[in-house]
Amino acid sequence: MNAMRGAPGPAHVLVTGAAGFVGRALVARLLQAHAGGTWSLARLTTLDLTTDLQARQGAAAGLLHAIEGSIADAAVVQRAFAEPVDVVLHLASVPGGTAEQQYALGRDVNLHGTLHLLEACAAQAQRGGPVPRFVFASTVGVFGAPLPPVVDDDTRPCPGMTYGAHKLMAEAAVADFTRRGGCDGLSLRLAGVLARPPAPTGQRSAFLSELLRAPAAGRDVVCPMSPQATTWASSTPNVVDNLLHAATVPAAALPRHRALTLPALHFSMAELVDALVARHGRAARAHVHFAPEPEIEALFGQQPPLHTPAARAAGFTDDGDLATLLRRATEADQADGDAP
Repeated sequence: MNAMRGAPGPAHVLVTGAAGFVGRALVARLLQAHAGGTWSLARLTTLDLTTDLQARQGAAAGLLHAIEGSIADAAVVQRAFAEPVDVVLHLASVPGGTAEQQYALGRDVNLHGTLHLLEACAAQAQRGGPVPRFVFASTVGVFGAPLPPVVDDDTRPCPGMTYGAHKLMAEAAVADFTRRGGCDGLSLRLAGVLARPPAPTGQRSAFLSELLRAPAAGRDVVCPMSPQATTWASSTPNVVDNLLHAATVPAAALPRHRALTLPALHFSMAELVDALVARHGRAARAHVHFAPEPEIEALFGQQPPLHTPAARAAGFTDDGDLATLLRRATEADQADGDAP
């Protein structure tokens, strides 16, 4: 058992995709937890295409080791494992729309890059080093469309896009490397995460974040789904909570296939607008204009109730209610925008 799961001594944590908005929030929380004494970190390695994170967290320069490069490059991954790794929090990916349009890029990062990380974990274990807890950020996109009347722990994945297909393949690899003793893995199927920064990322669901941001700023926004369209979402802090819980949850609480669909809130666009009005006042309603696009609504606006008893039994949570999701998402968005 490694340091993050109860054994004495500090741990080496590796975060991939650390320059993304969830990655930045995760790294900040890890450093805060270390400073507060709730986590004991010997080293925090971040891996992404940019190392601007090191400048952001300059006060932690002695703890933080930033590596610039892609997980698609096995040599870059090997650099991240120069010191034995206890926990891998794997967020790096090429997002849905980009992965669909650029197959080779999506394959090299989302599939081959994940295999590079798993193989590095297994090589470390074979050398007699720690068997890392490997937390993989998967996606509800593994289910595809159309969805059944309820999505639950027995719903069979059937991806409708290359992004979801590669994530499902990677889930199988996480389970297989766990079976072989190369890691202690767990795949978390994430729903939409709010609020995503306004910069273009290739995520076709990014309009949901603008729906939160624009009315608060007094700007008009077009919703490409109808008022009755329903979706799933979590705040960035809730996702970080669940990622950190995944690093420490006992293996006995996990299913044999090592994949869990995380709890998320289920709501309609009309309910979201009502929550925005409750938070920002009646003027917020006038800023939201509906112009449904059938393809977008088919992808993100026909999501049924979500039942996740296995994840809840293992200690994973959602935001609780829509008002809390909006508050936490907005606060995290503002904190990210204020970061140097």
